[in-house]
Amino acid sequence: MQLRFIGSGDAFGSGGRLNTCFQVTGEEVNFLIDCGASSLIGLKKEKISLNDIQAIFLTHFHADHFGGLPFFLLEAQFFSKRNQPLVIVGPPGLAQWHERFMETFFPGSSKTKPKFALSFIELKPREQADVAGVKVRAFQALHGDSGGPFFSYRLEAENRTLAYTGDTEWTDELFEAASQSDLFIAEAYFFEKKIKLHLDLATLTEKLPLIQSKRLILTHMSEDMLDRLNTLIFETAYDGKIVEF
Repeated sequence: MQLRFIGSGDAFGSGGRLNTCFQVTGEEVNFLIDCGASSLIGLKKEKISLNDIQAIFLTHFHADHFGGLPFFLLEAQFFSKRNQPLVIVGPPGLAQWHERFMETFFPGSSKTKPKFALSFIELKPREQADVAGVKVRAFQALHGDSGGPFFSYRLEAENRTLAYTGDTEWTDELFEAASQSDLFIAEAYFFEKKIKLHLDLATLTEKLPLIQSKRLILTHMSEDMLDRLNTLIFETAYDGKIVEF
């Protein structure tokens, strides 16, 4: 399995990084985790075949994780000429948020029927689904009330397990989400400063022994973290980084 960091940044362009978007590929599977506002730019920069992407798993409805969806879908309709099905998975309210974003960014676009099969799957916390060769389970993240539910994910495909915190302050849900995973991608927004709604590295480090993931990669870092990259003992993400797991 391979994971490529299309975008590894936060909402505010810290370090000049693109918004969150990861592509995961295997022998059969090909999917995105999150699709932040700059994702289409990153995907095209990496020369990714957009029509080969089978599913998009969205953690929440903030623009740096969800805002690239209108661009992705309209590009598929008018330029890539997509004819393969696409499944979009996310928290409750996904279909309504999709329509809201489409109408905000491109008024009238939500009324255009795509020329490919487009479906939405809304999960509830701790609900599991099989989507495009991936067994996905959603866990409740703690990222505030605004904008609806927030998820962390555990995804299993081709005998590999990938876990992703999404944006969240620490919650014990992450123990189950990431336990003994082959790859754990974790937000580390600050080094040790504790704020609501986001995860700091000090807290994550304290909890790691109970998670026992085979590999940890930090992402969604603020300038506070990026300024310390040369001193960190943990592996970190950057735009374009490719990971085999």
